[in-house]
Amino acid sequence: MTSLEELKLLLIRNKLRLDQELRQSKEAIFLIKKSTHSSLSEEEKEKIRIQLLDICKAIPALAVFLLPGGALLLPLLIKLIPDILPSAFQDDLPGDKNKKSTL
Repeated sequence: MTSLEELKLLLIRNKLRLDQELRQSKEAIFLIKKSTHSSLSEEEKEKIRIQLLDICKAIPALAVFLLPGGALLLPLLIKLIPDILPSAFQDDLPGDKNKKSTL
């Protein structure tokens, strides 16, 4: 596989992960709105909690990325603290078998 093909695969894989994260965020917003009118089930509360944690994880990663040299520092930080990534980027997507999650 050439470098260009690997780059395309990486971009497609991360696009799918970003799409998954956005869908989860939309679901969390819907559940938060729903909670203003009715009680949430334990499962719904857990979904909101997980998504809020994902948002809290993404903020430091974005801050590191925006620093000068952050594009080089972020992969090192991910190696040291793998839980810094949101859950959509930690889970293996279909087709990602036997591959590590990467940015």
